[in-house]
Amino acid sequence: MNESAEALPVSRSDYDVVIAGGGMVGASLALLLSHYSDQRLRVLVVESFPIAAVKGSSESAGSPNYSPSFDARSTALSYGSRVILEPLGVWPLLSQHVAEINSIHVSSRGNFGSTEMCSADVQWPSLGYVIENTWLGNVLLAQLRRCSGVDFLAPGSVTAISPKSQGVSIMVASESGSEEVTAQLTIVADGADSKLREQLGISTTVTHYHQQALIANVSFRNDHQGCAFERFTEQGPMALLPLTNSDRGELRAALVWSLSDQQTTHLLQCPEAEFLSALQQQFGHRLGEFTRVGGRYSFPLKLVQSEEQVRSGIVVMGNAAHSLHPVAGQGFNLALRDCVRLTQALTAAHRHGRYLGDIELLQGYVEQQLFDQQKTISFSDKLPALFNSKQLPVSILRSLGLGALDVLPMAKTMFVHHAAGMQYGAALDA
Repeated sequence: MNESAEALPVSRSDYDVVIAGGGMVGASLALLLSHYSDQRLRVLVVESFPIAAVKGSSESAGSPNYSPSFDARSTALSYGSRVILEPLGVWPLLSQHVAEINSIHVSSRGNFGSTEMCSADVQWPSLGYVIENTWLGNVLLAQLRRCSGVDFLAPGSVTAISPKSQGVSIMVASESGSEEVTAQLTIVADGADSKLREQLGISTTVTHYHQQALIANVSFRNDHQGCAFERFTEQGPMALLPLTNSDRGELRAALVWSLSDQQTTHLLQCPEAEFLSALQQQFGHRLGEFTRVGGRYSFPLKLVQSEEQVRSGIVVMGNAAHSLHPVAGQGFNLALRDCVRLTQALTAAHRHGRYLGDIELLQGYVEQQLFDQQKTISFSDKLPALFNSKQLPVSILRSLGLGALDVLPMAKTMFVHHAAGMQYGAALDA
């Protein structure tokens, strides 16, 4: 942003920022805006699911109940994301229920060459963390409930967005009916299949990978010791991310396995013993015998990118802006860095009395964050293709590359910093 630009007069509105979508991205952005504006920004979060109110006044008030179920869905947080979340006051609660990623083992089935990256290599406490989505979301929302200046409409929905000459008119619907609110800026964060993005006529570019992601939680005999595994097989990449133990004390990991439509259909429906046998054959015995698989789910793999991220008074964020291949676990981490960059721009603009929906301001945010987005999206997009290639020269170079990381510490360090998002300046200046 050009802070020296002449400040535009700001007309009065109901809110400074309205966030359509109170999921992990929307809640994170609201927390960042509240914290770094010293709660001076007026923010409305509209979420389709009910949000429980904080009860009581103790230090633990509003803290979510936690019971680690076997089948809970999870998210991988990079170390860079921890750096972002720590100043917001949520990390002490989150840290109680994360599984640390102390090392990452990358290998290619049927080929020589592998590498292992360790937190000790970069002198971080961990390379990343894996946390159940429900717990992460509830902690973020519980912290938001303590922020003055942040209102909620939940359950509710944004049904229409109409940009004005300066500001945005937003129609919101709830159980009590529909009403119009005004804001300087509206954030569209309603997911990869965003109805609001479609309503606004914002096109998307879609790259189909012609595979499905099969996801499930699995248990096994040997302790994962905080190791995340990235295994590239003939069928597609396979990730096993360490989880906390289940409520029955079972060792768990989150499985994300990229497969053809036909293979996915078969493995979704086959008996548990057959599934575990297929998994064992492809992954190997680094975790000992696989003993259990929970609920199995799938979704089509595709890269979805919004062709516009900003308009006057509007910003598209999270999966609505870019939905990535899950192979590198970068989706939420990239979105969180987007939130940081936008928070920097908006809080600086607010201090200078500048209109938050100014298109030049918003375009400046995109320009500053574009390199991070392009590098991260390209990495997530090209990695599966690289390891899926069956061409002999590519296979040899791939194996040599994996081996080289173990004998070239500088290259390994750069790779780890990239994966963690640390080279892009993840933390906000306080």
